[in-house]
Amino acid sequence: MTRVDLPIRLDRVTLRAFSVDDLDVFAEVHAQPEVTRYLCWEPRSRAEASTALERRTTWTAFGTDDESLALAVVANDDGRYLGEVLLWPVDLSNGGAEIGFLFSPAAAGHGYATEATRGLLDLAFGPLGLHRVVGQCDARNDASARLMRRLGMRQEAHFRRNQKVKGEWCDGLVFAVLAEEWLGASPGEVSPPAG
Repeated sequence: MTRVDLPIRLDRVTLRAFSVDDLDVFAEVHAQPEVTRYLCWEPRSRAEASTALERRTTWTAFGTDDESLALAVVANDDGRYLGEVLLWPVDLSNGGAEIGFLFSPAAAGHGYATEATRGLLDLAFGPLGLHRVVGQCDARNDASARLMRRLGMRQEAHFRRNQKVKGEWCDGLVFAVLAEEWLGASPGEVSPPAG
């Protein structure tokens, strides 16, 4: 098990552990249909959001098959909640994990998601010592696919009608990046932020 040294302060955002004090804004974001449009779950009631948040408050370590990391993303200038980034083990014996992210629509278009997920990948390939990180999304979710491409993750698969989302068969995309690609990027390519 690896306890993560939190918070992680980046240029414009901070990644920190979730707190029960996040419930109001967490519930507000998770209740929005546009946020959950491409996810397997429907917009959450406040009670459902409370349960989901409670789980996230315990996801603060990484390193065994049942330990996941969930971090709240907040703006450095005013502390407002922007969203969340997650990392969970996938074939951990081979150094594998999956990244996930969910952001408030109000945070879109400012580069916060890119900065936060870069910070999470820096953690994954730095202190956590992972070999490979994947990310998946519904093929209709252009914003998520663009984010993973901006991060330098390559699309490795396009699965046809592989998952049922809200009663509809949908295509799924799988992206991935290796530690040596992330850490060894040359100038002009994707590279982790300095610091």
